[in-house]
Amino acid sequence: MPLSTPDIGGPAQPLLSVRGLVKHFPLKKDALGRGGGVVRAVDGIDFDVLKGETLGVVGESGCGKSTTARLLMQLIAPDAGEIVFDGQTVGERALPLKAFRRQAQMVFQDSYASLNPRLTMEQSIAFAPQVHGLGKREAIERARDLLARVGLEPRRFAERYPHELSGGQRQRVNIARALALQSRLILLDEAVSALDKSVEAQVLNLLLDLKAEFGLTYIFISHDLNVVRFMSDRVMVMYLGQVVEIGDSEALFEHPAHPYTRALLSSVPSMDPDRRTEAPPLAGDPPNPINPPSGCRFHTRCAQAAPVCSQHMPELLATPHGQQAACWLHVAGSGHPQAPAAPVATPFVSLEAA
Repeated sequence: MPLSTPDIGGPAQPLLSVRGLVKHFPLKKDALGRGGGVVRAVDGIDFDVLKGETLGVVGESGCGKSTTARLLMQLIAPDAGEIVFDGQTVGERALPLKAFRRQAQMVFQDSYASLNPRLTMEQSIAFAPQVHGLGKREAIERARDLLARVGLEPRRFAERYPHELSGGQRQRVNIARALALQSRLILLDEAVSALDKSVEAQVLNLLLDLKAEFGLTYIFISHDLNVVRFMSDRVMVMYLGQVVEIGDSEALFEHPAHPYTRALLSSVPSMDPDRRTEAPPLAGDPPNPINPPSGCRFHTRCAQAAPVCSQHMPELLATPHGQQAACWLHVAGSGHPQAPAAPVATPFVSLEAA
């Protein structure tokens, strides 16, 4: 099944580029005029998704992962920022929203709520291709072919309704529906978190097989760090609406650069008694997103925080192991007591004077 849209920008250009993405949700005031303000769900994030890779997105609940996914799909409108898909800005004349959604689809966490209970499985999968101009007969044939490719025998499952399938089977249908438009980018928002472990493993292996077969690019959002490590080529860590670290999956898991990333990884259960966690890696709840702390938003919970952390917000900069982290610990001469020393300027010596 060939891709419906050619690779416009070539393999070196990122498939998706996000710059300055912002989404604030306004709060209502009460009868006395109190309250108000905004919830800073996503507060100015930048990242790229390379062609053919899986970008994992992790972080605590409320950090902005799912809101970011919905912003990327334009299910909610961003307050600011730019989304560029294969060199074309989404929403402008070069790439209208309908054309973008033909190339990017999303699989949600709730497999039952994602399906129309009045449509059969083949009708659900064939619906989007028909909306985009494919004939009914061809759309049904594509739906049955995709059911077979995700491991559901069309003769048994094509005429069934959502309530007649298990959670794992419904999620396979949702994956098939996401592929029905021959999409290039698939956003998976906690797509396997509601499944039991045996079914989860089957769906993860299916996703890897489909990625290789169709040349897909994934954005994989999950709370399960072991699953993210298994699936992802690169990982992006979010905290309170911002990106705090991004980089190669193995480098990030083996050498986490940001204190928040280290805290997340230390919370993963281990069967090794020598690696047993005796003290909680983090204390307290995340700060209020309505009024986040100044400077680095993690400094209120960070054991390595210094005065500079509360005064200035760090930027994403390269670390020794290749990933990027927003932490003053890795900025030479930042004023943090554990940061590298600032390089000493070499005095200029004129050759003529010598």
